[in-house]
Amino acid sequence: MSYINLPSDQQTAISDVDEAVLWAAVHKCLDEERVGPIHGLGLSNCGPYVATKLHGFQQAIAEYSKAKVHAKRERTRQDALHAGSDLIHAVQQMKGRLETERQEGKLFFIDDQIMPPFHLSKRLSVRVPFRWRASQASDWKHGQVTFVYDFSPQPSCTLPQSKRKPSAAQVARDLEDCLLREWERLKAQALFSVREFFRDGGDGDAVPEVFAVRLSPYGGGLNNFSCNFWQPERPAL
Repeated sequence: MSYINLPSDQQTAISDVDEAVLWAAVHKCLDEERVGPIHGLGLSNCGPYVATKLHGFQQAIAEYSKAKVHAKRERTRQDALHAGSDLIHAVQQMKGRLETERQEGKLFFIDDQIMPPFHLSKRLSVRVPFRWRASQASDWKHGQVTFVYDFSPQPSCTLPQSKRKPSAAQVARDLEDCLLREWERLKAQALFSVREFFRDGGDGDAVPEVFAVRLSPYGGGLNNFSCNFWQPERPAL
């Protein structure tokens, strides 16, 4: 799963969409009361955000085409028009994100294809590899940072859903699931943090090799600042 980088197939699909052609296709769908004109634009390959908006538009067109009473036709047409605008806007947003990634990729790249370890323990860790350079004329440098997190599962992680006492195997599975969910949270926070560091012009030489995440002062656990290694620790209020 990609957290911060668009997969190459989505990049290609997003690039291939012509906004003028999309706009014309959306309005043709409205005029013809069918979704055929929008087929062939590859929108379903542009990622889940665009695919969701595409599905919403298709449903809205279907409702409009079925409407017979004048008032309902007017309402469903407006719904379809709104859904079409949402679809166009979603494609524009993804094109903007793709351009941002391409521009940032000239100076830094963070590898987000990070798999969880085969066995998880309460000491969770995520290693984030990256490369960077000071300018496009400079040579690439490579580095990595490992985020370490001593996780204390809450009782709710392993409480059984029924009143029957769970087996030891079930307790172990529940704990494993809980650890995996928390590892995924750590991974996301780590990736977003490293990206923010480089977006703000950070020097890769200043990235620590290991960083012990800072737990929230309000009950522990991760928060939006836990992996921000370049910021001073925030005191509890």
